[in-house]
Amino acid sequence: MPQTEPSLQEALDFLLDEDQGIDGGLLFRYTSFFSDLIPAQLKSILKIWDEIALPRRHALLAHLKKELSFDLLYSFEVLGRALLKDADPLPRSFAIRLLDDCEDDNLVADFLKIAESDSSFEPRAEAVSALGAYIYYGEVDELSPENLKKIEDTLLAIAQTDKNIELRQRAVESLGFSSRKEVPALIEEAWQRGTTAWKGYAVLAMGRSHDKGWEEQILEALLDESEIVRLAATRAAGIMSLASARTILLTALREEKDEAVLMASIWSLSEIGGEDVREYMLALLDQFDESEEEQIEYIEEALANLDFTEDVQSLDLFDFDPEV
Repeated sequence: MPQTEPSLQEALDFLLDEDQGIDGGLLFRYTSFFSDLIPAQLKSILKIWDEIALPRRHALLAHLKKELSFDLLYSFEVLGRALLKDADPLPRSFAIRLLDDCEDDNLVADFLKIAESDSSFEPRAEAVSALGAYIYYGEVDELSPENLKKIEDTLLAIAQTDKNIELRQRAVESLGFSSRKEVPALIEEAWQRGTTAWKGYAVLAMGRSHDKGWEEQILEALLDESEIVRLAATRAAGIMSLASARTILLTALREEKDEAVLMASIWSLSEIGGEDVREYMLALLDQFDESEEEQIEYIEEALANLDFTEDVQSLDLFDFDPEV
């Protein structure tokens, strides 16, 4: 007898049944039922939501966020919005993550309220980080000036006065997108504090600023003894397409021991382009065997991104007018 497709009710029954395991493979069967929800479906989920054991709720939301990073055709926006007011802090945190790609002015008020006054650290931290994207939207005129100012004022206050150090650090990172005159001094202060965490967040903010005035600090951070700082600097170099970082990043392809930094180096080089980058990536690709599918796929995606980078650079070259 052929196996029938599951239903939303089966998915909910599965979540309620604590005798069943809840690993990603089992959850994958039900992923689509939480995407693009209509009101009646959301009502069915929320009706039994509090009856689902807390660890199973957490596992579901972590799974949905992971699947969203792999398949952008999913949309968990309806569920995410509903869970912003969940009684448990972890679902509130996951709700913000599920709304990462929503460019909606109407979310700003919710995120600001959580960032300022949520009773738990985790939702506040997620909201502070999420608001960084909205500063970017404001800088490119895709967010109202009024909302942009509210966000910047809130994050500046958190960065300068909040009692929680990590919230201050995250606020500095988010403010990296901002052109407010107060921001460069905040980034410099964070950098000068000298601890691993402060330097890491400062360097990420430098990258987001796209200000070549931070180039020297980013290059210094690429050689830092801490992999956390190196990772932040590697990402910043890619965001800014720093050609001066190319040699250091190419060396990292041969010598970097930290896998996260190595993977970030590959992607940042695909954003920078230039001499020897393709040759190094192809050589690295040859080092993996067929069983290492994830690494091979990642490098192939980086090579495709390198194609795009080189195409853009070629167009920029043709557009160059020496008389301007």
